[in-house]
Amino acid sequence: MLRTHTCGELRKKDAGKKVKLCGWVDTIRAHGKIMFVDLRDRYGKTQIVLKGEFDLKQEYCIRVTGEVKQRKKGAENKELETGEIEVLADNVEIFNKSPVPPFEIGDEKVGEDIRLQYRYLDLRSKKIQDNLILKHKVYKAIHDFMDKESFVNIDTPILAKSTPEGARDYLVPSRVHAGKFYALPQSPQLLKQLMMISGMDKYYQIARCFRDEDLRADRQPEFTQLDIEMSFIDVDDIINEMEKLVKHIFKETLGISLKTPFPRMTYDEAMKKYKRDNPDVRKKGEKFAFIWVVDFPMFEYNEEDKKWYAKHHPFTCPDEKADYSKPKNVKSKAYDLVLNGSEIAGGSIRIHNSEIQKKVFNILGIDDKEAKNKFGFLLSALSHGAPPHGGIAFGLDRLLQVMTGSESIRDVIAFPKNKAAQDMMLESPSEVKEEQLREAHIKLDVPKKEIKKKSK
Repeated sequence: MLRTHTCGELRKKDAGKKVKLCGWVDTIRAHGKIMFVDLRDRYGKTQIVLKGEFDLKQEYCIRVTGEVKQRKKGAENKELETGEIEVLADNVEIFNKSPVPPFEIGDEKVGEDIRLQYRYLDLRSKKIQDNLILKHKVYKAIHDFMDKESFVNIDTPILAKSTPEGARDYLVPSRVHAGKFYALPQSPQLLKQLMMISGMDKYYQIARCFRDEDLRADRQPEFTQLDIEMSFIDVDDIINEMEKLVKHIFKETLGISLKTPFPRMTYDEAMKKYKRDNPDVRKKGEKFAFIWVVDFPMFEYNEEDKKWYAKHHPFTCPDEKADYSKPKNVKSKAYDLVLNGSEIAGGSIRIHNSEIQKKVFNILGIDDKEAKNKFGFLLSALSHGAPPHGGIAFGLDRLLQVMTGSESIRDVIAFPKNKAAQDMMLESPSEVKEEQLREAHIKLDVPKKEIKKKSK
């Protein structure tokens, strides 16, 4: 066995034990012929006492064998959970040396691009590791809750079909079918609706989603969402179930008891009072403030191209009183959950009637031919006994950003892209060989020199 304990485990009750610890050299302090080393792993730090000459530097990966000693009174380190003990080393084994790191581990003043270029070092910081551990706990809480509530975890394809869902698709060329493309899913929206039509009345998935859109602090080109769909429900059913879920997550992961039900506000009220549809309703001193924004407009008009667009997506169910001759006045059964001014979840009751779906398509300028071409499978499914259904999707990375108090969504993602949608560590996106392009039946109309220029 390489180690008997972790670097955050030993206490004064362990004094006298022979132990083996593995980790990274965090700090080194020399006092004459005695060297004090803080050894670090993801569980914490332990002070190691070395007598004699040792060739150790920061971020060396080592194993220490020695005896646990209780520190003298007054020499304890109250900032460490292991601060009442130290390990007197009788042997040090170097697994791997390290050059001087390009930045101090955990130094947030370092430019983000350099941190992302050496993300494997940045991930050694306690803050990022704590964020990822909390993310793991949130995922576990979700799985536990959904299982208890009889939801079924179902995977959906990553190679999907290009559909208009509000952002540009990432396209994947088909080698087998020349000139045709898959699209990476912006969400499993259509597929989860098909699951409801299939009779699986409670679906969920922690899904990877992709959107080719301009980035900001709370947005990434690929992200993770908790995708949920239910049958034989209406707005109140979804809201009540999701409040139970959020309450469970915060209790299990942060030990915080949330008060439910969360307040609700119409879209019109939010815009009138706050000039935004994701209002921050925190009062002075408030862990967290949730609010539901409901009754969104069904359509919004674009003056540039003189066209109506879906406010959420074209599968959102209009209010029963909808007058389709006046699209501006049509309200939808859509709802967003807002936390501290950040939209962390959004969803709607779906259209389950193919005739209503066609009416919505017509307002959006999608004629029967285009509708059949892009959504023929959905329209066909809706005509085969589709139940009333609806759902919601939580942006888990955005939720974690608020829960951890992080300034950027990148601090809760292991390997994120920067503001320019680049992976600085993998150097992605990158050029590919001409042979690969030929296999995918792709011919570039931009000279390579121009590509390099644009990349810079």
